[in-house]
Amino acid sequence: MTDARASSAHITGRFLRMLSITLEELDAVRDANDRAEYAGLAARAQRLEAETDALEREIEDACLQAFASGLTADELAFHLLVFRSLSNLERVGDYAFAVARDLEALAPRARSATLQDVLPLVKVLSEMVETLAFAFAERDVQAARQVMRTDFEQVDALYEQMQRASLTRLLERPEDNEVALTAGRMARNLERLGDHLVNIAERLERLVLGQSSAHRLLPSP
Repeated sequence: MTDARASSAHITGRFLRMLSITLEELDAVRDANDRAEYAGLAARAQRLEAETDALEREIEDACLQAFASGLTADELAFHLLVFRSLSNLERVGDYAFAVARDLEALAPRARSATLQDVLPLVKVLSEMVETLAFAFAERDVQAARQVMRTDFEQVDALYEQMQRASLTRLLERPEDNEVALTAGRMARNLERLGDHLVNIAERLERLVLGQSSAHRLLPSP
């Protein structure tokens, strides 16, 4: 295996681990909601976020070393995709941690309906992460497009639904304004998390389609 291929394989594995950490963070939110046990949720998410930060630095160093080693056009395109997507994954982790932190703080003061509003959006985002991981591992354009489509068709609608519910509760119970505002912030953070997943999916789509086009133009052996 050449150095470039070894680098690509290593980076792929570490990038997929970053995605799996996001899934763990979202699963932790769902599990806490299912069990109605929120203590320690933020601490758990913070530990996962620390692993994300370490992986970001590791992958960044690996990409920089690869850039200095001389890469083919396809290899360069892959490493650039990963390098440019690191900030997206880092922000995904930040948003997941913020949601976990807010949920733990909100739970003792919120009604169950407010907490349940979070679950549909978290579930959809978890599915998006899983689909993106498959798309990245398999270089699957259709899976990448499914991530984009899910964000457009479901995440945005659920975000608007959560925002309307928060506003309604604020109007009905002005004394619960802090709860309503926190729920609204959670909705925004989840919506933005989806946006960053879409950014990665869009880059992946361009990478795969660009490579396919380039290969079609190569002369036959």
